Amino acid sequence: MHSGQANPKLLSNPNTAHSNGFRVGGVSVGIDGQRCDDVVLAPSLQPFQIQADAFDVNIQIEWADRLSSSTRMPLFDSGAIWRLYEDAARFRFDFESPSFGDQPYKRLFVDAAFRQATLQMSEESFASFPQAVALEYPLDELLIMHRLTQEKAIELHGVGIVGPDGASNLFVGHSGAGKSTTARLWTSLHDVEILSDDRIIVREHPHHKDDSRDDATQIYMYGTPWHGEAHFALPQRAPLHRIFVLEHGHGNVITRLSRSQAVAELFARAFVPFHRHEYLDSALIFLERVAESVPCYHYSFEPDRRAVDRIFHFND
Repeated sequence: MHSGQANPKLLSNPNTAHSNGFRVGGVSVGIDGQRCDDVVLAPSLQPFQIQADAFDVNIQIEWADRLSSSTRMPLFDSGAIWRLYEDAARFRFDFESPSFGDQPYKRLFVDAAFRQATLQMSEESFASFPQAVALEYPLDELLIMHRLTQEKAIELHGVGIVGPDGASNLFVGHSGAGKSTTARLWTSLHDVEILSDDRIIVREHPHHKDDSRDDATQIYMYGTPWHGEAHFALPQRAPLHRIFVLEHGHGNVITRLSRSQAVAELFARAFVPFHRHEYLDSALIFLERVAESVPCYHYSFEPDRRAVDRIFHFND
């Protein structure tokens, strides 16, 4: 056992007894552990499970007798169950909850590129919770969200819908803007795929290798495990055709947004780590690319079937 105070190695152990993996938003995560239970995926992640020879992110699970709280000032405090600390060229996430006592119940060490990580689990904290799941919310989302800062991708607060005509629309909005309502309306009227009704990952993806154009890229949207009230979450992706910024209103009015307006609206509904300015800069640069490639609109809608018909028969 470990005391939880020593700095663990960040490289995955090739001799680990058990392994598992999942992919969200084009980011693959491999999990290694000495116990079978260490690598069990949370129910929300199971549809995203994959097998692969190599992963974008590698996590080694270790167990410590006890993890002690830090006396240092955190780089970021979520105000909920996790705090972020910076330690030389890597980061440390501490997770605490009254349910597990007054010490961290798990601790993630990860390199600056978010590729190699060690997750320490507290034996003391989990003594009363024998069915501990190492990778669960919010750790899974935190890991993916931070990894996306290293790629041409971003997580947005939105519902992704692939219509019966093949058109793929992303409806972004703050909490209460009508995302889950929109998902329910579409599924009640048409045979559609809802990739997620709350959080969608948008990323740039190259076209087929035979396409020799310099700008041969396509913006895709990906489903995530982190669903909203309507509980839609699929491990699929689809090319993104349009983006609508949702707002409750009257008349189902669609207004085209300029590139700068689109970037501002999308950034306001993005999940971006705010503790490093370079993450914000890269997010804005990528959103400019999205706004250049995908038509973006403001949609003031009424929550009935006319709102669906308005989009279904909409032509740019």
